[in-house]
Amino acid sequence: MHGLIRSTVRDADDQTDDRWSVRDWEQAARRTLAALGEQFGARDGRDRVLLAGCLRQGLALARDFRLDLGWLTDAAWAYVSDSVWEPITPPARNNPATGMETAANALVELLSALARRQHEHRERTAERLTAVVATGALPADLHEMALYYLAKAQRDLGRSDDSRRGMQRVADGGGRLAPAARRGLAHLARLAGDFPAALAAAETLGWPGRQNRVLGDLWWIQGDMTRAAAAYEAARTEAEQHAIAGERATAQAQRAFVSAFTDPGRADDELDLAQQLLTGLDLRATTLTTRIATLVRDAGTDRDVEDRARLLRTDIDVAGLTSADTVLDLALCFHHAVRDNRPALAAIIARLRERAHTGDYAYYPDITHYMAGLPLPAPSPAQWLDGEQETRAPWSPPGATSSAPDTELAAQGSGADHT
Repeated sequence: MHGLIRSTVRDADDQTDDRWSVRDWEQAARRTLAALGEQFGARDGRDRVLLAGCLRQGLALARDFRLDLGWLTDAAWAYVSDSVWEPITPPARNNPATGMETAANALVELLSALARRQHEHRERTAERLTAVVATGALPADLHEMALYYLAKAQRDLGRSDDSRRGMQRVADGGGRLAPAARRGLAHLARLAGDFPAALAAAETLGWPGRQNRVLGDLWWIQGDMTRAAAAYEAARTEAEQHAIAGERATAQAQRAFVSAFTDPGRADDELDLAQQLLTGLDLRATTLTTRIATLVRDAGTDRDVEDRARLLRTDIDVAGLTSADTVLDLALCFHHAVRDNRPALAAIIARLRERAHTGDYAYYPDITHYMAGLPLPAPSPAQWLDGEQETRAPWSPPGATSSAPDTELAAQGSGADHT
């Protein structure tokens, strides 16, 4: 109703002396935008409600009246810093111009895409961010933001080469997201199985690059759950000290995940804390991590692990998160290894090997063999930090066999391409 009245007054065919001209409206918009900027500048640094309100109204004014971004640039950076992703897209215009012809139009689309990626398939996110990048309408630092999050979406979709190029451009640029891009490059090295390179990169990241979380991601793959849990705890503590809510929840979810492999009772407590930290946040991938962690915790039990996994896979497919799909398969392999269900293991290993043909995640089938106490059908493509034998030992769960090769599993792996 407010929008209808406003548009009626603004566009009325009224020639009276008190009718506002286009210039009057533009001057009022500039004054209002400046006032919002003062509110933004005076806010408490953790006041997300005020931040979102200033952004929503300010973006609408800058977009509708083709104003310079000004303080909206700093507000956009403040918005992404916490990884909370509350909706901030302003209402659609009555007579929208086509495309993203101004910086304000492009910024509206950029921030909308980042918020909506928690609810849209990553393919859609990549499409939207590609369009933003292609406009060239954003200032350099916000253009870098679009490039970085596009590279993240590409990684989630399994397009590692594209992601690596984007991350490298952002890292080379030396801007605000350079540490995050270097973290992205470390993740990509890990996905490719180049663990020494991933470790070398991780050790240079510091807090800006979320070093402890990256180390946790690396240690658990090596089977060192104790070291991984400690790294995630350190990451959570750092996030608390810096008041970064999204990072704190993500680190805790990962800690719950690795705890589930070795101590289901402890995992209950870690999951409870993760759920508490996720309250009020919109973090789809982190929420999926907690759900996978519950499957790992329940591995080998009769708690509907496979039925829950099928429902979870549907949600992962809707999100378009390749990494989560792979970790879900690993969780199921853990379940089947504990139960010594060789046919089920063989089916999942075949799926993992098919996915590994892209060059990423090629070490996951190896881990499944370690879980079941089976020899590899071919040398591992991974560059394990402590060698294959040292990595194999901690991955063998209670109840898994350590017997001679299983012919069905060996047959599944014999034709795998380990390039």
